[in-house]
Amino acid sequence: MKDKRLPPLGSLKAFDAVARLGSFKRAADEIGVTPTAISHQIRVLEESLETAVLLRSAREVTLTSAGTRLQQATQRAFASLQDAVNDIYRSQLPPALTLTTTSNFLTHWLVPRLAHLRASVPALDLRLHTSVELVDLSKNTVDVAIRYSMEADDQLESTLLHEDTFVLVASPSLGITRLEQLNQVTLFHVENRHIPLPSPDWPQWRDRYGPASLNIDAGLSFTDETHAIQAAIAGQGVAIVSSLLAKDFIEKNILTVPFDHALAGGKYYFVTTREKAVREDICALKGWMQAQLSAAN
Repeated sequence: MKDKRLPPLGSLKAFDAVARLGSFKRAADEIGVTPTAISHQIRVLEESLETAVLLRSAREVTLTSAGTRLQQATQRAFASLQDAVNDIYRSQLPPALTLTTTSNFLTHWLVPRLAHLRASVPALDLRLHTSVELVDLSKNTVDVAIRYSMEADDQLESTLLHEDTFVLVASPSLGITRLEQLNQVTLFHVENRHIPLPSPDWPQWRDRYGPASLNIDAGLSFTDETHAIQAAIAGQGVAIVSSLLAKDFIEKNILTVPFDHALAGGKYYFVTTREKAVREDICALKGWMQAQLSAAN
């Protein structure tokens, strides 16, 4: 038996919409035509098939047995077409860019600047990942890392973004202006700092800047710099923190830096593989970060 010619695609599309939505009007709204045009397409379909596919009444639209069989086919066909169109569209989009960094850098520096990044590089499809572990970039689970270290990794494409320093910060409410006042406030300690070396802590501060009477064994300890910063903002004590991570709070006078003293910090590097270093989106992200961080130097 010779295959029967398929009905016009427009009539099948109209039928599929009516069958899904149960209404000529809703089908017309979805497709962007009038109910009369939908009715015409259904008539064309039924004439082509030589059988009714819909039963219409004043209150509802129902499928005939032929209509039920046809809907099963149109659902599969149009779903397959939609999948193909989506795949073609996605294949033309720039690849997503996954960036990994520490939660502190993400929270205090990158997240407040995401709106500016989106405005500056609108085509960037960015995925953000945080980890305290060093992610292996060769495994392609992430594309770029912002790493905090003392030296560049010569096995990867590493670009120096910023050399950090550590400063003493306090709430303006504490009114600290003299080193001797540190004896009367709570010292916040941040534990498990592996970078930089030597650690920018209270023993180093006392040795370099004083006061000699500072009780460095007293105070509160935190395992995360973010919590030490928040406690300092609340006026509960003083902390030695990354000047970059505290930058926004300092500029808004939420935190003050009472003294012109600083301790050496580590370095922020933009790191990727040599193969990915030429990707347009990665170059755009690096350029934006260089411009932003040059203002912090």
